[in-house]
Amino acid sequence: MKATDIQALLNEPACAHNAKEKSGCAKPKPGATAGGCAFDGAQIALLPIADVAHIVHGPIACAGSSWDNRGTRTTGPTLFKIGMTTDLTEQDVIMGRGEKRLFHAIKQAIDDHAPAAVFVYATCVTALVGDDMEAVCKAAAERFGVPVVPIDAAGFYGTKNLGNRLGGEAMFKYVIGTREPDPVPEFAQRPGIKVHDINLIGEYNIAGEFFHVAPLFDELGLRILSTLSGDARFREVQTMHRAEATMVVCAKALLNVARKLKESYGVPFFEGSFYGVRDMSQALRDFAALLNDPDLTARTEVLIAREEAKANAALEPWRQRLRGKRVLLYTGGVKSWSVVSALQDLGMEVVATGTKKSTEEDKARIREIMGPDANMIEDGSPKALLGAYKDLRADILIAGGRNLYMALKSRIPFLDINQEREFAYAGYAGMPELAKQLALTIGNPVWEAVRKPAPWARAKAAGMPVTAA
Repeated sequence: MKATDIQALLNEPACAHNAKEKSGCAKPKPGATAGGCAFDGAQIALLPIADVAHIVHGPIACAGSSWDNRGTRTTGPTLFKIGMTTDLTEQDVIMGRGEKRLFHAIKQAIDDHAPAAVFVYATCVTALVGDDMEAVCKAAAERFGVPVVPIDAAGFYGTKNLGNRLGGEAMFKYVIGTREPDPVPEFAQRPGIKVHDINLIGEYNIAGEFFHVAPLFDELGLRILSTLSGDARFREVQTMHRAEATMVVCAKALLNVARKLKESYGVPFFEGSFYGVRDMSQALRDFAALLNDPDLTARTEVLIAREEAKANAALEPWRQRLRGKRVLLYTGGVKSWSVVSALQDLGMEVVATGTKKSTEEDKARIREIMGPDANMIEDGSPKALLGAYKDLRADILIAGGRNLYMALKSRIPFLDINQEREFAYAGYAGMPELAKQLALTIGNPVWEAVRKPAPWARAKAAGMPVTAA
């Protein structure tokens, strides 16, 4: 990967950073990859493509450190659950055997699993020694008749976000536009309803949450050509260029793909969210507006009225328990504002939200939802988060899994909102689950118990003798 190519991704034209006087995303600095390197970002962005063999070309530790940490679910193939690596050793590097091992690894993956395609991910080691991964992938594709895609996103290139974009760049360069969509099946056609083809970018089906949303699109006659990349198939990603509209669910991750689809194929896009009743409804309305179909718009409003009524009825008992509770939210990207909207739907007050991984668009959305004086947290260190929790008198911390043990040690209620979670919160059906988990977490009697002084401490404070058992 050339330095100019990386700089071009950092200067993503569709990103609001370029509206500033100093355009472009921040360049990587020493230590910036501690929260995830470029290899990690590329892999987690593409790994949910379920029928592809994903091979990590490098030491085995690279494969183990980030494999399947998205928590994505699939309705079909589970090939993406199988970790594959060339497992390079020092001897392989010294003797220059990396390219040979890669070719044989591709052959073994094809022979053993018959994948729809093979994705090969570069790592720091293979990039530093100069393995010509693209040439090996091209030779293997010609030899075995299966698409083999090189993902050049070595860890030292930069942060996880840059890796997301590098993964998207590989999809646009090698995959998107290489096949035409299948005709709409007869059983999917309904009299008087026009079927529209759409894309979803940056939707990863974490904990299977998109299963709450997909039936709504089916009912409206919106055929999802592809998601990039939750529960996706390789042949679907190939057809993304034929969509009529695209929704970008996580803007910071794969915005470059949406922009290039618009520039090269005329596919318009908008940014939206499936978290919260209001944002779910707005996403459906935005699709209808972008597709400019009056009949679709009318049917969308009917569906929204029905689903909002059901969701509000299911949420009312939980709202009574959650109303007025104060939340400290520390996440990033689209969730820094979309989850705020969902929490406000429940009558909760978000006292601050994290913006370390947020774009300028994300921050603008936060100010729009929380007000111009919204409290945004950049420092995610344990000391800063615990200080903010205390100073802002929060009732619960909602953050990622890496903050779990900090919260438990500090004896404060904690809910995981990031990709490691086990519960699906998206869509109208996901909101009652979110409300339930919040209420159970805040109301758990363990917090009152662990905050009480130990029995021996109470005895000592009362002047009673403390004896050993």
